[in-house]
Amino acid sequence: MSRIAFIFPGQGAQKCGMGKDFYENTEIGRSVFDRASELLGFSMPELCFEENDRLDITEYTQAAMVTASIAMMEVLKARGVKPDVAAGLSLGEYCALVAAGVMSADDAISTVRQRGILMQEAVPVGEGAMAAILALDASAIEEVTGSMEDVWIANYNGPGQIVISGRKAAVEEACEKLKAAGAKRALLLNVSGPFHSGMLTEAGRKLGQVLENVAVNEPQIPYVANVNASYVRSAGEVKGLLERQVSSSVRWQQSVEAMIADGVDTFIEIGPGKTLAGFMKKINRGVTTLNIETLEDVDKVVNALQAQ
Repeated sequence: MSRIAFIFPGQGAQKCGMGKDFYENTEIGRSVFDRASELLGFSMPELCFEENDRLDITEYTQAAMVTASIAMMEVLKARGVKPDVAAGLSLGEYCALVAAGVMSADDAISTVRQRGILMQEAVPVGEGAMAAILALDASAIEEVTGSMEDVWIANYNGPGQIVISGRKAAVEEACEKLKAAGAKRALLLNVSGPFHSGMLTEAGRKLGQVLENVAVNEPQIPYVANVNASYVRSAGEVKGLLERQVSSSVRWQQSVEAMIADGVDTFIEIGPGKTLAGFMKKINRGVTTLNIETLEDVDKVVNALQAQ
């Protein structure tokens, strides 16, 4: 019998129209979007489904991504598919919290809205930057960036793909040093802030204050935290990890490897795009990776699981 992990993408996977068929064709999906509109005071369907300039601004992106992913997940669960473990990349960790029963959907959507605002306000636009470093070992990147100020490793996405973050000038300097050290490419990313860097430490502290008023429950299933790539089995660990997550490295490759070591053989990526499936091909091709992005995908996943 398969051991299933629900995994959720982070910011960068967002796209206009995400979750639209779930909203239009399922009562469960519609209720998630409509509830998000009530909670946040603006139209979530309008944000997600109509062309606009807000969807790429993190204070809106985060709530939109979490709403769409939760709507998709709830429809999948209603079809009888349940996870044994959950994880999410960066922002996606909040969807994993919902999947694990640690946080309510209402609290996850409301909290990431505040998280997005705090992260957006933390660093003036243009002062920070992020860059993807391709085809260079993590140890070599750690060696170069470890001796530099104002640059940090933001994401361990998979073998040969690591993201750095920090002050713009420092990131640009690091890109040149990493190319000299053998990186195939160093690409500046189109992002609105230096996420998962030390420049967001204060934003994490303020998020900790927001989390003081958020209820967390004991996990019904374990989830894997970004900060340490370890299973979280106690409610007491949750808030501290989420506070640190804002400015810490996202250890996604290590998180996936931990789940595989625990016997997970089927990963279901829930949310727009196939970013995590792409990472999975580099981390471990021996496991099954399925995707939920459209309502049609739900039938495909259910059928695939029944055929296993």
